[in-house]
Amino acid sequence: MLLSVLSLIAFAILLALGTWQVQRLKWKLDLIERVEARVDAAPVAMPGPAAWPDLTDEEWDYRPIEVSGRFLPGEVYYFISLSDPRGDVGGPGYFVYQPFETEDGLVVMVNRGFVPDTRRLPETRPGSEAGEGRTTIIGLWRRNERGNFLTLAPDLGKRIWFVRDAREMATELGQRGDNVAPFTLDLTASFTPAGGLPQAGETIITFTNNHLQYVVTWYGLAAVLVAVYVVYVRRRLGRPREDGAAGAG
Repeated sequence: MLLSVLSLIAFAILLALGTWQVQRLKWKLDLIERVEARVDAAPVAMPGPAAWPDLTDEEWDYRPIEVSGRFLPGEVYYFISLSDPRGDVGGPGYFVYQPFETEDGLVVMVNRGFVPDTRRLPETRPGSEAGEGRTTIIGLWRRNERGNFLTLAPDLGKRIWFVRDAREMATELGQRGDNVAPFTLDLTASFTPAGGLPQAGETIITFTNNHLQYVVTWYGLAAVLVAVYVVYVRRRLGRPREDGAAGAG
């Protein structure tokens, strides 16, 4: 009896895990389809502060944004290992973030692109300046990231971040207040300077999708459990008959 109860509980857990992975698979496929369609869409205007509290990742992440204004001085850096670059350089390095002031007086942190580890500082990459004066940029809307207990704290001495946080980055460069956007923009590839760095257009839009494998695993284990239990029950039911037959002989 106890074995039957335990088997039923284990079977229910395996089915629940498999069903959860089916739901995750659907979510992941919808996400991939949505992002692939969104990144090539026509850019829209950057939402203002009144809309910021209601912005959702599902609606806005990776959406192209067009905004006019000027770059402000200063850079911060986001560590990344670019394993599959679209441009000429990759490997360990940094995304370069610089504040951008819009014509409405808002400030948004802009990811200008990737630089290799040895060329993080501006003096190592002459000609990489953003330029002065009014300009219009197009970038992909990016959500803030959420760290966990394993996430490294920012190295404020070197202005290096390991988790993307728009307002923390802006504060380090003296930009603080309600006019600082709670999201960032990744410049598209056409905004790479003539010198090649920072290498824009390196937004990572590939997603790991192992959910189908997990679906097969959990449902497969459930099927194996049923098969083992059926064999066990048949043997238990058949044992008295076998014992009886032996006694009669």
